[in-house]
Amino acid sequence: MSYQTNQSNFSRKHLNNQKKKKKQRIILSILIPLFTIILIGTVYFAKLFATIGNEIDASFAEIDRQVPIEKVNPIDEPVSFLFLGVDNNEDRQLDSTRADSIIYATINPMTHEMNMVSIPRDTFVPIKHKGETIRFDRINAAYAVGQESAMVQTVEEWLDVPIHYYATFNFTAFLDIIDELGGIEMDVPVAISEMDSNDRMGSINLEKGLQTLNGEEALALARTRKLDDDVNRGHRQQLIIEAIIKKALNFESLTKYTAIAETVGNNMQTNLRMRDMTAIAQTGLNDSFTISTHVFEWSSFTERGMDLVKIKPESFDTIQNELENSLNSTATSPESLLYDDEPTTSKNSTSN
Repeated sequence: MSYQTNQSNFSRKHLNNQKKKKKQRIILSILIPLFTIILIGTVYFAKLFATIGNEIDASFAEIDRQVPIEKVNPIDEPVSFLFLGVDNNEDRQLDSTRADSIIYATINPMTHEMNMVSIPRDTFVPIKHKGETIRFDRINAAYAVGQESAMVQTVEEWLDVPIHYYATFNFTAFLDIIDELGGIEMDVPVAISEMDSNDRMGSINLEKGLQTLNGEEALALARTRKLDDDVNRGHRQQLIIEAIIKKALNFESLTKYTAIAETVGNNMQTNLRMRDMTAIAQTGLNDSFTISTHVFEWSSFTERGMDLVKIKPESFDTIQNELENSLNSTATSPESLLYDDEPTTSKNSTSN
């Protein structure tokens, strides 16, 4: 074999080796950053879930029940919640005399639906505690009688629906969560001037229209009584919760979960464990789902010098049936299957 032939073979081998090394460098230049990202991501998510788990579990508090409620698996069974809002500025001091906001909600993982109804706090009902009727009073007075235990039993028996979980929030939590999320989109019906969370009059001024609200602004919109009545005020609170849910489910909000968990842990009391929340997160909230908000039709009356609310029977029956059906539906309807791949939607349903 000639010298030139050997030189040519050597050159080809050298060129092939150079190409191979170049490919290896390219592959490594892709894989090393990828593995680094995966490693950092794994550590981050491990720390994230550990932090969230610790914060959530720190806020855990079971309630006394005369009759234990049947356990459900939120991944494949409908589940219900009672959300209570209390107006107290001291951290962890959730023993306010009355609940300022009362919302009953259901999530059905089979139908990908969430139903919410705000219960007017002046609704005249029998207050229940430890299996007995204490007296007839405003429904929010149940909190003063026996806090969450009395509220859960009173609402369960009045609405004739189960409550699997409760969560009591200090309003400070709503301010901080909304601020951590970078605000929420809300359609303000009219221009309003309201006090802030420190009761400074005229500190919050909102213009009419769709806009991004921070925590103080959203709270002012939720609490104002200048727009309408206490029932519609409850409906606005449902819409704000809906906006928080949508923003929290946005992937961009993921990095803010640790701060949100710390805020919630300091301002919430609940019988939800971290494992329960994780299971709920695997339900229809991860797919296309609808949120239906319901509003009772009502009339006012006075008794014992108190201005009270009476829910109209037809409205009560309609909404109660909606809630009951949402807990009994165990299969996705053929119509809903057609839309499984569509983005998250929302509908506001006012039942009168």
